Amino acid sequence: MTAKFERREFLKLVAGAAAAFSVHRLSGSESAARRLPNIVYIIADDMGYGDVSILNEKSKIPTPNIDRIGREGIVFTDAHSGSAVCTPTRYGVLTGRYAWRTRLKGGVLGGYSPPLIEEGRMTVASFLKKHGYNTAAFGKWHLGMDLPLKKEDPKGKTSGRRRITADRVDWRARIGRSPITNGFDYFFGISASLDMAPYIFIENDRFVGECTRTQPKLKHVRRGPIAPDFKFEEVLPEITRRTVKYIEKQKPGKPFFVYMALTAPHTPLVPSKRFQGRNKLGIYGDFCEEVDWSVGEVLKALDRKELKDNTLVVFTSDNGCAPYIGVKELEAKGHYPSYIFRGYKADIFEGGHRIPFLARWPGKIKPGGSSAQTICLTDLLATCAAITGDKLPDNAGEDSYDILPALLGRDGGKPIREATVHHSINGSFSIRRGKWKLELCPGSGGWGFPRPREARKMNLPPIQLYDLSKDIAERKNVYDKHPEVVRELKALLRKYVLEGRSTPGKPQPYVKRKNWPRWMHTKS
Repeated sequence: MTAKFERREFLKLVAGAAAAFSVHRLSGSESAARRLPNIVYIIADDMGYGDVSILNEKSKIPTPNIDRIGREGIVFTDAHSGSAVCTPTRYGVLTGRYAWRTRLKGGVLGGYSPPLIEEGRMTVASFLKKHGYNTAAFGKWHLGMDLPLKKEDPKGKTSGRRRITADRVDWRARIGRSPITNGFDYFFGISASLDMAPYIFIENDRFVGECTRTQPKLKHVRRGPIAPDFKFEEVLPEITRRTVKYIEKQKPGKPFFVYMALTAPHTPLVPSKRFQGRNKLGIYGDFCEEVDWSVGEVLKALDRKELKDNTLVVFTSDNGCAPYIGVKELEAKGHYPSYIFRGYKADIFEGGHRIPFLARWPGKIKPGGSSAQTICLTDLLATCAAITGDKLPDNAGEDSYDILPALLGRDGGKPIREATVHHSINGSFSIRRGKWKLELCPGSGGWGFPRPREARKMNLPPIQLYDLSKDIAERKNVYDKHPEVVRELKALLRKYVLEGRSTPGKPQPYVKRKNWPRWMHTKS
């Protein structure tokens, strides 16, 4: 046997062994599954950056359990939701795609809206399920479901805009297209926000009971069907109990993914009795403290089951704090839910979409870390792909970047995202790259001053450009001093729109939107 032949055979053996190891590593076998971490993703509803005490040393709301995630892991100071309101952010979290690529160009869905996630679209849950994960969702869905109507209903399909009365819904029938059809093995929660009917729990694809009466319209509560045993102040505790119970039932050797979408501190502000009167700020502070308790219960469950060391825990929020909960009163007491940032929920300004983001993964993420890396909540899907060692197809996670290097402290300080697109409640766009943030509207694009109508009356410039390295409060519009930056960012946003993606990969279908500026949807 010659030396040349021996070397060739040796290389074949090495290549074969490597291929076998790669296949085994990516398979759903039990031994491979043991090496994959459990993933618990907790997303609060309307909790501001400044509401988390580890991010705001002057916060009047203690959040020791949320802070624990940061102390034992890493805190991101430049994390963003894809939108300044609920539904589009949640679409982005689960699909890795900006929601303005869907039919939803502004606003949010209702409690009866049809599904927003397209049939056949990959979600974080369906992806992880393929890799052997048990998958479960708890709490607020707000991405639409096919709620069943009685056959004799003359109006047919449900609509998020039209009032649905209790007598039109078939409360005993199976719900079509729901979390269960989007990759989740189990679901317990409500169809939308806590202020949206129907007020009834859903388990998997069935209602838990029936809505037999009507909830009257109250402040921050819409009129609509309600189950007789549905109590607003018991929703967050029940979601927490169900999540803890699920974690405690998990068996060793099979990883799980928990998507825990809290219903708080979104309105109505309904802290349970044990938290009422606890915080000096009042009822909003009480509710935020209950959010922290909920997070703590999940962390305790992981400790009891000895799952902490092999679990990636993330805490974040879907957008900034809602201005209508009494932010002026909070600020008068020295608490700033948006911290040093301008704006609140719904706005294109930083306060609308810069959100808390903390992650813990013992043995992988170094404790006490902090990152100024710009990340977006759309990045979960690509990060899960990196964790499993898989690659996303071109038609999935079009706006999702792998932030695993930043989580593990291996990004070398280099930007992971080329740029990040933001969206306000009225559909106004913003694009951020590095220190520059271009906002394609004259005002807030939302509920903050100046509102769209106010901005037009004030004859403000139609675009805004801010250098966030010098002006984090977004007070000095310098669009006229840097026309080249405006051109570059406009061109980049146009590219993202036309190519159907903001990540490297094969261009995806682009659906033209009628009310976009002409420069946006044409190449000229």
